Amino acid sequence: MARPRIGVTAGFRGGELQLGADYLAAVHAAGGVPVVLPCGLGCAAELFGAVRGLLLTGGPDLDPSLYGQAPHPALGRVDAARDQDELHLVRMARERRMPVLGVCRGLQVMVVAGGGTLYQDLDSQLPGALRHHQSAPREEASHPIRVTQDSRLAALIGAGEQQVNSFHHQAADYLPADWRAVARAPDGVLEGIEGEDADFLLAVQWHPENRFRHVSADLALFRGLVAAAAAWVE
Repeated sequence: MARPRIGVTAGFRGGELQLGADYLAAVHAAGGVPVVLPCGLGCAAELFGAVRGLLLTGGPDLDPSLYGQAPHPALGRVDAARDQDELHLVRMARERRMPVLGVCRGLQVMVVAGGGTLYQDLDSQLPGALRHHQSAPREEASHPIRVTQDSRLAALIGAGEQQVNSFHHQAADYLPADWRAVARAPDGVLEGIEGEDADFLLAVQWHPENRFRHVSADLALFRGLVAAAAAWVE
């Protein structure tokens, strides 16, 4: 059987395409063929018919106007053109019940696409929050999470406590009604969500692409996406 093609979103900065190579390597190691979807040019949706699954990658902050808020003083760089392309891709994927995995910003895009909201800056908006932007190397874990039993995430990586890396200052706040929280950090920050009305609609706040080579649970997330894509029937 041919390897399923997985669309991997990428943005632009300073006239150059921005995408960590680990995303592509993780999809390939999991048995898929990564297809880069350049978001911000307005053409990503035209490539959508060529893929069987979607991987939403990390990147800059989302424009808070998309979820009805004014910019917080700690808001980082935004990319409105990428926002629009990725939101469109998520909505197309949901309409077609295509398998989707979101990573970090990808989780936040999926929340906003469904009508949810974000913390624009955890340090200032969530007193007592852990340090969610680690200084340790990307392949090292920095804090624990707890995964809910009887969830798709638990079926992939195991229930209970897991160790993850962390590179974000934003996070999901209000979660849309058709989403389920399936993992949290000790401070309550959402670390994993899944759609209740889809076969494979999953997002995590950490960066499994940086650890898949030596952490089986992180590779399992990409294997789950690829397996779902292989089985997907529109």
